Amino acid sequence: MCLIVPEKYETRLGVIETQQAIKDLKDFFENRLGEALKLTRVSSPLFVLPETGTNDNLNGVEKPVSFEVPHLKKDAEIVHSLAKWKRMALKKYGFQVGRGLYTDMNAIRKDEELDNLHSLYVDQWDWELIINKEDRTVNTLKEVVKSLYKVFKETEEHVHSIYPEVRCPLPKEIAFITSQELLDMYPDLTPKEREDAIVREKKAVFLMQIGKTLSTGEKHDGRSPDYDDWELNGDILFYNPILDNAIELSSMGIRVDEESLERQLKISNCEDRKELEYHKALLNGELPYTIGGGIGQSRICMYFLNKAHIGEVQVGIWPKEMIEECRLAGVHLL
Repeated sequence: MCLIVPEKYETRLGVIETQQAIKDLKDFFENRLGEALKLTRVSSPLFVLPETGTNDNLNGVEKPVSFEVPHLKKDAEIVHSLAKWKRMALKKYGFQVGRGLYTDMNAIRKDEELDNLHSLYVDQWDWELIINKEDRTVNTLKEVVKSLYKVFKETEEHVHSIYPEVRCPLPKEIAFITSQELLDMYPDLTPKEREDAIVREKKAVFLMQIGKTLSTGEKHDGRSPDYDDWELNGDILFYNPILDNAIELSSMGIRVDEESLERQLKISNCEDRKELEYHKALLNGELPYTIGGGIGQSRICMYFLNKAHIGEVQVGIWPKEMIEECRLAGVHLL
């Protein structure tokens, strides 16, 4: 457990007012997200069968929560995210190029280390947009990020207009930097320290190329090899003035095509996945080319409402010592 307790912290919204603000903020952001990227809201699964290959393997070490389904005589897994499921859904539902979907994704990540930003429960908007293969470029990635950033800016203004006491001034534009460029800037810092350093300077950053091996022989952070193309992905990071560090609000990217999937599976020693349903369909050219990602719902509420702990905007379970330390510091965990 690594808890940060800001000095002289005082929440600017009470519990009931916070609940009202969460609803208003989420409704506004969701509507603008759909409009900005031409996305249709769809329903999504809470659990999947592992043999479909549609669960997200995250960094490859986290184990999903699973349970037996007696009627099927099989085990099902609670989703980690819907990165792969969305791509199959786009084909199944008949979406065309330039259109996409988004959904409310709820997950349990039992291996998370609990702190100000991480809980066992994950709630995010998962979204996916169909593109042409020739549009699998850095320019496409940046343009979509800029569209998303505009939604964040509009949300900031909307929240501030209703609750003037809360404010997280974002810069006019978001900065772009690769993980290798960030390493070159701060060679003596850890990956997390590098993120904190760059957001203190830029305030809003899209950190690109997550998952690929850097000049040190290490990765900035892990990424499953079978959804994002490691050359064409990234994280949206904002400066969190309450905690004086980086808060990741979105992980996204242009998804793997046949060639990048083959390459990344080989690098990761995961070529056995090619026998799973999702991977077979992708390698056979049966799935659309897409860009997509996830946007943390509780995290954007935490950020825009100036909260110090994610437990102030979502109900969770926490260690007793964390609960007590937060109570003494005026941090009200729901």
